[in-house]
Amino acid sequence: MSMLHASQPRTLFQRALTSSMLTAGAYAVTQGLRLVSNLILTRLLFPEAFGIMALVSVALVGLSMFSDMGIGPAISRHPRGDEPEFLDTAFSFDVVRGVMLWLLTCGLAWPMARIYAAPELLQLLPAAGLTLFIAGFNPTRIDTANRHLLLGRVTFLDLVAQVIGILSMIGLAFVLKSVWALVVGAIVGSLVKLIVMHLWLPGRPNSFRWDREAGRDLIHFGKWIFLSTACGFLLSQGDKAIFGAYLTKAELGIYNIGWFLASFPTLLAGAVTGRILIPLYREHHPARSAENAAKMRRLRYLVSGGTLALLAVLGVIGMPLVGLLYDARYQSAGLVVVLMAMVQMPAVIGMTYDQSALAAGDSRNYFLLIAIKAGVQTAVFLLGMEVAGLWGALVAQGLALTALHPGIILLAHKHRAWDARHDLTFFILAAMLIAVILWVNHAALGL
Repeated sequence: MSMLHASQPRTLFQRALTSSMLTAGAYAVTQGLRLVSNLILTRLLFPEAFGIMALVSVALVGLSMFSDMGIGPAISRHPRGDEPEFLDTAFSFDVVRGVMLWLLTCGLAWPMARIYAAPELLQLLPAAGLTLFIAGFNPTRIDTANRHLLLGRVTFLDLVAQVIGILSMIGLAFVLKSVWALVVGAIVGSLVKLIVMHLWLPGRPNSFRWDREAGRDLIHFGKWIFLSTACGFLLSQGDKAIFGAYLTKAELGIYNIGWFLASFPTLLAGAVTGRILIPLYREHHPARSAENAAKMRRLRYLVSGGTLALLAVLGVIGMPLVGLLYDARYQSAGLVVVLMAMVQMPAVIGMTYDQSALAAGDSRNYFLLIAIKAGVQTAVFLLGMEVAGLWGALVAQGLALTALHPGIILLAHKHRAWDARHDLTFFILAAMLIAVILWVNHAALGL
């Protein structure tokens, strides 16, 4: 048992509550700072700069997801997750992956510059790829803290790194007046995170080592995670990849502004559930006792209810919010916020289920669900884009997320995690909230 784990007398659910509050608070602070920086940057840079950066983000996130072997979840769930040999093997795995990702980023620069008619990508992508290279050296002490839900110092240090990265972007934007400010700022943030995590996160430093059994277990678990996250790229970044071929760089930049505002609630919920649910399902599965089930239900209601409430607020105030915060060049982002707030609601209801499969080591069925979701959502997204443009694509995405929920139910039922009362309650609530958003915005939406 690790020293981190042994030093804490609190129950796992108490640590989960504390970790949830820490993660949510840090994420809210970070997003608030990003919003402030975004407001400053939109006045220093042109919409095209945000469109170019959206394409850079598609490449980086895509490469990262297409090579993700689930090292973090593996450490969280594996019986050997605290052993030095296992952790050093995971660290070595991540370092090699980081090097390969940077090389792949360099290789993608020319074809992406050609496909999207953006010659700036020839220099921007190799530079931005350094963030992936740097992240490969992050210590596994981060994952150990996640495993035991001891996230106080990790959250604080991560917040420090993000704040420094954001401030760097703003300072560089004043000087450079170009998209390079965003790229260099991201590199600074990644480098600061690496340094502070190594210097001030307690625990044993990693070394390069390869334990054959640990490597075999990581690869066995990770092969399905690899395929899952490859499909997950289509779910999280497919919109920008597709829009990049249909929209101008300025239009893509405006869409990215709307996405940034509207995605805050679901990304916040994802950050919380991604950190706390695997340990909870591992140690206190709701099927084991009525007490566990009651605690998990309260947690699930809090996550679903809070996320839907935040989306509803954004759906109602999205248009005036963008009008207040941004200049006339970005006003159409308000409609993006309104539509995306409604589109994301069906996905919220299933957010607390998929981690049950990963906690049980069932990465295969987790992959099958993600693959089906990715295929269906991408197909309807393209169809909606062809038929009715940007708005048709977003509406089609929402309908697909609703139709795919039975697949989530099947996976949750298999691992005895499904809560039918929760789903019925929040689908009814989501329908009511969507009706309110449509009523408030019916003129702007042409209804």
